[in-house]
Amino acid sequence: MKKWISALLALCLLALAACTNEQTAAPQKQSVANETTKEAKTEAPASASAEVPAKVKKLKVALIMQMSIGTFSTQYIEGVKKQVEAFGGTVQVYNSDNDLAKMASNLDAAVNAKVDGILIDHGRAEALKNGVDKAVKAGIPVVAFDNDLRIPGVTVIDQDDYSLAWKSLKTLGEDLNGKGNIAVVWVGGFAPMERRSVIIDAFYKRYPGIKEVARFGTASANTALDTQAQVEALLKKYPNKGDLDAIFATWDEFAKGAVKALEQAGRTDIKVYGIDLSNEDLQLMQKENSPWVATAAADPAEVGKVQTRILYQKAAGEATPDVFSVEPYLVEKETLPKESITMDKLSQYINGWGTSKAAYSPWMTKLEKEKK
Repeated sequence: MKKWISALLALCLLALAACTNEQTAAPQKQSVANETTKEAKTEAPASASAEVPAKVKKLKVALIMQMSIGTFSTQYIEGVKKQVEAFGGTVQVYNSDNDLAKMASNLDAAVNAKVDGILIDHGRAEALKNGVDKAVKAGIPVVAFDNDLRIPGVTVIDQDDYSLAWKSLKTLGEDLNGKGNIAVVWVGGFAPMERRSVIIDAFYKRYPGIKEVARFGTASANTALDTQAQVEALLKKYPNKGDLDAIFATWDEFAKGAVKALEQAGRTDIKVYGIDLSNEDLQLMQKENSPWVATAAADPAEVGKVQTRILYQKAAGEATPDVFSVEPYLVEKETLPKESITMDKLSQYINGWGTSKAAYSPWMTKLEKEKK
């Protein structure tokens, strides 16, 4: 009996050790996977009726933006406009030039103008909460993108920044075989950047052989040019092959500046891994010998369309989620064709890209036909 009990205890200890080792091997990867799964289940419910609610016809929509910099923002705005116009509505864009006080003022102006719906792009809750509260009390539906608002009745959507950062960083870690020196281009003060920073910290625990030798970044009217100058200075500090292996850019404007600096310096030994994607970015990635080898992104136009559809669902009186994540994808240079392509062709090479029907109620098809 004693021998049987001893053998049983030994088996239990071996099983426990195996579980512990498995959890230790990739704790952050598992955490990100769980987060992504939770977000993916948050589907925007659709009405069973195909009849167009009278409340959604000819809506006047306000898009309140913290800033409009780069081609990502351009394509995001294009997505919003296309979807609103397809539904027979109109949209006015308020650009706040990265000034939160101005953004709050623009929000108040939209509420006072008694618009039918408000879309918010970026911004911070401390600057916008009062204005959003006024909108909600006035019965104006609100949907925010990449924001930290937590107000009952307001839906906040994002690109699943945890998954975005992990997809790009995991590719970087695997390409470096878990060892090397990297620089990170990042800036605080933006909700998506704060979320991406969480995964950067986790990345170093998963890949302890990868060292961060520099972190910098600014958001300005000339972000790409500023980043190019910063990377040029960085290269002077690390002039030799092997000093610096990769640059992780948390925004495509950062990636564009980094790529141009590397190309001008002829540094083909340093690779760029980014977040976000646009037509201009695709051209940079597809160039021969481009250092930009991978980026994680959601279709910016699709983000704008999904955000708009959720707003229309709210206007129709349908139940909508408090949070919703648009599915991101990993785009690698090696999967792209040699000939130049644009974002509307990317679905031919990235399965699922730009084909989302999230937050699409049956009556929306009829509403679009009525517009035509």
